This record gives sequence, C-alpha cells and structure tokens, in this order.
Amino acid sequence: MSGILSTGSSALLAFQRALGTVGHNVANAATPGYSRQRVDLAARPGQSVGPGYVGQGVDVSALQRLADGLVFARQVDSSGELGRLSQLSTLSDRIDALVSDGATGVSGPWAAFFTAADAVTASPTSNVARTQMLSAGQTLAARFRSLDSQLNTLENEVDTRLQGKVGDANQLATEIARLNGDIATAGSNASPDLLDARAMRIDQLASLVGGTTVAQDDGALNVFTAGGQALVLGNRAMQLSTVADPYQPDRMQLALEGSGGKVQLSASAVTGELGGLLEFRGRVLDPARAELGRMATTFAQSFNAAHGAGVDYNGAPGGDVFAIGGPSLAAHAANAGNATLTASVGDPSALKGNDLVLRFDGSWTATRTDTGAAVPITGSGTAADPLRVDGVDLVVGGAPGVGDRFNLSPTRGSAGTLQVVLADPAKIAAAGPLQSNTDPANLGTATIAATQVTSAAAFGSFAGATIEFIDDTQYTVNGAGPYAYTAGSAIADAAGGWSVALSGQPAAGDRFTLARTPAHSGDNANARALGAMDQKRLLDGGALSLTDGLAGLTARVGTDARHAELGLEAQTAIHGQIAAERESVSGVNLDEEAADMLRFQQAYQAAAQVISTADNMFQTLLSAVRR
Repeated sequence: MSGILSTGSSALLAFQRALGTVGHNVANAATPGYSRQRVDLAARPGQSVGPGYVGQGVDVSALQRLADGLVFARQVDSSGELGRLSQLSTLSDRIDALVSDGATGVSGPWAAFFTAADAVTASPTSNVARTQMLSAGQTLAARFRSLDSQLNTLENEVDTRLQGKVGDANQLATEIARLNGDIATAGSNASPDLLDARAMRIDQLASLVGGTTVAQDDGALNVFTAGGQALVLGNRAMQLSTVADPYQPDRMQLALEGSGGKVQLSASAVTGELGGLLEFRGRVLDPARAELGRMATTFAQSFNAAHGAGVDYNGAPGGDVFAIGGPSLAAHAANAGNATLTASVGDPSALKGNDLVLRFDGSWTATRTDTGAAVPITGSGTAADPLRVDGVDLVVGGAPGVGDRFNLSPTRGSAGTLQVVLADPAKIAAAGPLQSNTDPANLGTATIAATQVTSAAAFGSFAGATIEFIDDTQYTVNGAGPYAYTAGSAIADAAGGWSVALSGQPAAGDRFTLARTPAHSGDNANARALGAMDQKRLLDGGALSLTDGLAGLTARVGTDARHAELGLEAQTAIHGQIAAERESVSGVNLDEEAADMLRFQQAYQAAAQVISTADNMFQTLLSAVRR
C-alpha cells in the first residue's frame, strides 16, 4: 500500500507541475520573446518483488525550453541587417524626396534661371529682362543654399541618433551581462524565463549594432560586433560611445571603450541601426552633398568666367555674378607640424567632390577617404607651383611633420555659400566686348567667330586694333609681331586684354579691325554664351554638361534610395520567415496547450484516485486489525 501511495503521490506532483507549466505557457502566449516550456517526465526505477518488478511512479526529469540555437543565430543576424536597412532606407528616401521634389530640388529654379538668361538674349537692352535674370539667379542660389542646409540638418540628425542609440545599446549590453551572471550561477537549473529574457535582449542589441554570439561552458553568451569587437564577455559589458571626428570635431563617430582606451569603429565594423546610420552618412549623404557642391562651384565659377568675357550695358567688362566658398581643409588633431594648407579651385572641370586625406611623409600623397584609393597629386606646394589634386590647388605654409594629415573636402558644403553678388541689372554683360570688321579685299575664308575680355584692367584702355596676316601662319597686331598662328587657336593681346577666335582659313594680306563695343549696345553675343552654359560640357574634363550633372545627382540619390528600399523589403521577408520558423518551434499554440491541459487534468484526477484508493485500502486494513 505504501508503494501505491508513493506512486500516486509522484504522479500527482508530476501532473501538478505539468499543469502549472501549461498554465505558464498560456499566460505568456503573447509575451514577446517567450519560448514554450515543456515538462519532461521519467519513470522511477522499478522495485524487485518476487519474480518481477513493481513500478514506483514518475519523476519530473527536466523543465525544457523549446528553442533552436540555429534559428536564434539566424534571427540575431537578420535583426542586425533589418536594423541597418531600415535606417538606410528611411534616411535615403528623405534625401531622394529633397532632391527630386520640385518644391525643394534645384531643377525648377535652374531651368527658370536659364530661361531668364535666354530672355536677355532676346532683348539685351531690356532692363526688365535683366532684372528678371538677376531675380532668377537669386532664387537659384537660395535653392542651392536651402537644399544644402536640409542635407546638413540630416547630418546633425545622424549625430543625434547615434548618441541616442549608443545609450540604448549600452543599457542592453549591461542587462545581458547581468543575465549571463545569473545564468552562470544557476548552472543547469537556470530558469527558462531567464534564457528568454537574455535572448530577447541579444536580439534587440543585434538590431542596434548587429553581432554574433559565442557560448561559454558555464552557459553565458558572449556577444561580438560584426567586426569582431567584444560587446559582452560573460558578466562584463563593454561600453559604446561617440567621439569627435579627428578632422571635424562637430561630427560624431562610433567608438568602443576597451582596456586600452576608446577604439573608433568604422561603418563596416557594425551593422544594425548604428551601422545603417554610419553607412547612410558615408555612402549616401556625404556624396550627395559633395556632388551638389560640385554643381554649384562649377556653375558659379564657369558662369563668372563667361560673364567676364563680355561687356555690360555701360561698355565695361563684366564682373562676377556669383560668389561661392572654396574647398574646406581640416588638420588632424594629432598633427605634429605647424603646416597650413590654403585651398582654392584651380580647374572646375577636374573637380571630383570626393573627400581626400592628404598625408605628408617627406612628400605629399592623397587618398580617398571612402575607398582608400590613391589619387594623383602634382606640384610642389608653392604659390607659383601649388599642389594640384582633383582640380584643387593647395599652397603649403609652415613646416609639415612626418605623418601629418589633412582632410580635404573640395565641394561638400559649398552649395550652402552660393550668393548673387551682382545687384545692378545694367552690369549684366550681355554684349560681346569687340565689334569686328572684315576687310572686303580679304582672300581667305576666315571670319571673327567670337571675342572675349581676358583682362578687365587692360581692356579699360583698349582703343581698337588691327589684325593683319602675313601668311596663313603669321599675323601682326597694330603692326607688332609677327606672331605664329595655328588654325583653331585664339589670337590674344595681353596688353589690350582681349582675344578673338577665327573660323575659316586666313590668307596672306587678310585684315580684321577691332573696336570696343559702345555703351548701350544691343549686341547679345555674350548673352547667347551665358544662356547656353547649362548645356556646355563643363564637368568631368568636358564630358558632362551641368544640366546632365544635376540629372545625374537626382538619379544617383534615387537609385540609392531604391536599392535600400528593395533591400529592406527582401530582408523584411527573410526576417518574417525566420520569425515563423521560430514560432513553429518556440511559439505557444493555444489549441495544443488546451489539449495538454485536459490530458494532464485527467491524469491528475486519476493520480488522486490512486491515492484515494490506497487510503481506502489502508483504512480497511486498519479496521480489520482493530477487530
């Protein structure tokens, strides 16, 4: 009877535990990160009685947490990618909207400005047309500044988000380390709920910084970034932080605090939301802002040069219409020398826009900051022979130390400085500077095709000139010379501050006379050149027009946004599949739990009946003994 009572008691306790586990599963069916639990039962060893064995009941051998380690590893990896792509896609879409929208982009004011320039070509003496051109120029410059300001705001937002998410990541790492300690202390008796809590926090940490996990023998899980840096080691959490960029103190970079100090982390060292922010800034935002600045710089400098080649309504050489800031330079905080670099745009058509690192190791070298690729650099760094790299001239002052570095941003941020500096409509240089006359007795086919001012100061005293060809390869200017002539080359007079271009072939004795364009002229030769600037190939060494360059910027930003969006859609689908796979193993099925509850309830009642039967038998025996 004692065996029957013991067997019934063990069954009662086992099924009570099973019912409690089912209830726990039902209660946590909607709890995020919860893994279904199951009671494993094992028969007690039987007792030898006579020729056979008699069973002694049941024991709860284990409380099992139903989870798949491989699925968990895939979930952690997927969470990191999903976090990265969500940030990259969201912020890239915002840039795409800014650049492509008619209310914020440059294309509308750009077209309006050149339409106004064409109106000056049609009516070069019209003050209304000239005023409208200046107004359109101011609108265009304001739009460049506004768009650059919006992009700069996005950059500041990235810094703010980095700081906020670093705090979240550190909190999660600290909680994981604490849970690791509790689980290691409990050993094999660690609560499944503790394991769930740790797994959920690891998944949340992965969505912020990405990472992988490595199990220790004591049950703790070490967490590492995608680049292999430790975030959690056992019960010890490493702290992420933001540090000032050594070149740009107002820009935040990600760092990990180790025993040797803070170690800066590159965008490739982390994934998750933090990695997405760094990738967005380096791969989408900075190139877009640099390309916008390249458009603004090339446009302003080229337009000013073309405008200066003509004369205004008063007959004076044209001045600058636009002003724009030059390249920016920043010395590395650890530089040992006292060198300074002064940068200016030497060749707008050669501008690339990519940020460069200039390094002195006995001689100057240049590399791209994004790819590390070497960039050709020429010159000695003097004012007479400046360093030239990607269209930027650099004059070195002071003494550089070996290993000194400078960050060069040729155009990033330049669009934010574009201004219209011409206020008087009469000073728009719509006319060509010279009026030419071809001698009727000329035998050749040459004619004056174009004229321009090469020096406003020298042109101020110009009173006329006569060009006479000795033969088809030599000419004189006002009797001075002879000078060599090559077909297709310009005829220039530095003393008079002018140059002309011929079309056709001159012959011996051909004469051309030049005179200043008088004030209040209706000539529109220079206005035609200004109105065609948007289609002139001024970018990439003469391979691309400004209008095509702006279209390329819009297309590039749109492509980046679309690629990020497609990547996010794909990763969302993958993450959903992994979540479904986890649910198939670890999720709570209420129908299954209800069936288990009925089964265990009936087993519990049966065990109680066994105990009741054993009690009745014992009471019967006692009654018989009393007699």
